[in-house]
Amino acid sequence: MIQVEVFAEIDAPPSVVWDALLSFDTYPEWDPIGRTIEGVAVETTARAGSAEPPDFTRLLDGPIAVTVDPGRRLAWLDRLVVPFAFDRYHEFHLVAIDGGERTRLLQRETVRGAFAPLAFDEARVERAFVEMNDAIAARAERRASANAIA
Repeated sequence: MIQVEVFAEIDAPPSVVWDALLSFDTYPEWDPIGRTIEGVAVETTARAGSAEPPDFTRLLDGPIAVTVDPGRRLAWLDRLVVPFAFDRYHEFHLVAIDGGERTRLLQRETVRGAFAPLAFDEARVERAFVEMNDAIAARAERRASANAIA
């Protein structure tokens, strides 16, 4: 198992950071990782609270949400076709700080599987997460400023 964690403190409340984080359609505009995400939270939000566990046995063509706790946590699993060959568990945690006016953001990725040591570059991923957290912070802080003016 390999894990990368990157924290950022953002001058915006968690609800604003959450909205920026869930603006999947805008990721190609600002996400330095170049990730595209389509409907992850939308498709699974209803299922996230159900007693029925997600079906991890199917072949995945992209990430599926495994945890959606609005305003607090988003996590997804992405897998390289065969389970346990290269599984990436990616998560974002948002914690209110300074009386809820600011947010501490944690972005974490845990990688497991036979190909993990060969295919996962920790230093590159950490740099990308720092850039992505900075981009999320910039978007959220702009939105918070716009909301304060309005």
